Amino acid sequence: MAGEEEAQVMESCFVTPAADTPTRAIRLSPFDLMLANRGYTPLVHFYRRPETAGDDFFDVTRLKTALGKALVPFYPLAGRLRAGADGRLEIDCNGKGMLFLVAHSRLTVDDFSDFKPSSKQRRLFVPHANHSDSLLWTTQVTFLKCGGVVLGSAIHHAAMDGSVVFHFFRTWSAFSRDGDRAMVNLPCHDRTRLSARDPPVVHPDGLAVFSPKINLPPQPGPVVNEVVGFTLAKDQLSTLKHISGGDGVSTFSAVSAHLWQCMCLARNLPPDATTQLMFSANVRRIMRPPLPDGYFGNAIINLSVGDKAHAIASRELSYIARRIRDTHRRVNDELVHSAIDYLELAKRDDERPATGNLPVTDIRVVSWLGMPSYDADFSWGRPLAMFRAEPNRGGFVHLIDSAQGDGSVRIIMSIEAAILSEFKRLLYAKFNMLYSKF
Repeated sequence: MAGEEEAQVMESCFVTPAADTPTRAIRLSPFDLMLANRGYTPLVHFYRRPETAGDDFFDVTRLKTALGKALVPFYPLAGRLRAGADGRLEIDCNGKGMLFLVAHSRLTVDDFSDFKPSSKQRRLFVPHANHSDSLLWTTQVTFLKCGGVVLGSAIHHAAMDGSVVFHFFRTWSAFSRDGDRAMVNLPCHDRTRLSARDPPVVHPDGLAVFSPKINLPPQPGPVVNEVVGFTLAKDQLSTLKHISGGDGVSTFSAVSAHLWQCMCLARNLPPDATTQLMFSANVRRIMRPPLPDGYFGNAIINLSVGDKAHAIASRELSYIARRIRDTHRRVNDELVHSAIDYLELAKRDDERPATGNLPVTDIRVVSWLGMPSYDADFSWGRPLAMFRAEPNRGGFVHLIDSAQGDGSVRIIMSIEAAILSEFKRLLYAKFNMLYSKF
């Protein structure tokens, strides 16, 4: 990148809701508490300045006005996290506002053309936030030397999952783009549906499916990870889905099966070692009745599927994809409530933040597929790229739809540097073999 210039903060303020909002406390659900120790998720949106853009490109006053309007329906984001009377985390909806920074940098969009996470991006473009600040969301607009803009956000996972994050971006950008004419889908702030039962009851089959904790044991020695990005084109995805079982297989199951197999082979795991694939499922439509549209909170359950390394390395992708699909299909309303009850009994909110890499036998896939990741059009065009600003821990993989809308999928992962070359060869070898037959 061009030099080591810092982003210079020119303005710092709190944007408050544009109208009166409820003053109350929102009790966090067990799903929220499960994710509270994850802290802040750093995201960046990159925007290239169009040639036709006027002097109002990313006008700060307009952005803040729109943000104030968006914070009326999304009023918890203007509040603070705090411990309630019983010591349990809750959101104090006090209307104090969202931290909003404006900065300038001598860097350009092209200095980040690989569009993959780095610690420098978080330092430059995402406001610093920690648990003691108790903020739920902070944002920074950074104007680049080329005329482009980076929108950086730090979002506390205790308050919301990805569905809520993208819902808010759509709402904020709609108010910026359309003003009071904006069509807004209102969020639902009632979290009682995800409360534990009295008394809590954990179904005997529950722990075989949902993964209540990500174990991060000490590593036997230093592991050097490298953050890499790969792209699977639309035709490659079609090929993966075909060999993974055909039309009934989702893109997520096919890609995850392929990644899991490639990782097992590249890592050369012992045949009898147990390997795990972990992923999350959105329970909004699984619960009976379904959660209201726009549910504001965490509504995801962690799942895991395990097998012997030799089975994942040697079996057809259809077998692996079927294991993933069947695990997801086992999630029903009873299992969701069992997970909630288990987490309530385990008091998951008192743990220290998870650090370190996943065990070298395991892989975790985080999917943003199908989410409106690029709908944050503030009237100056859709983002050129959107992704996590900072690398995740070793063994984590993120899947995101292409910004070009061409049907491809972007894979961003943190992988051991020692196996990177072999993993990349395996990732694309299957397609090369198939194409060579024609």
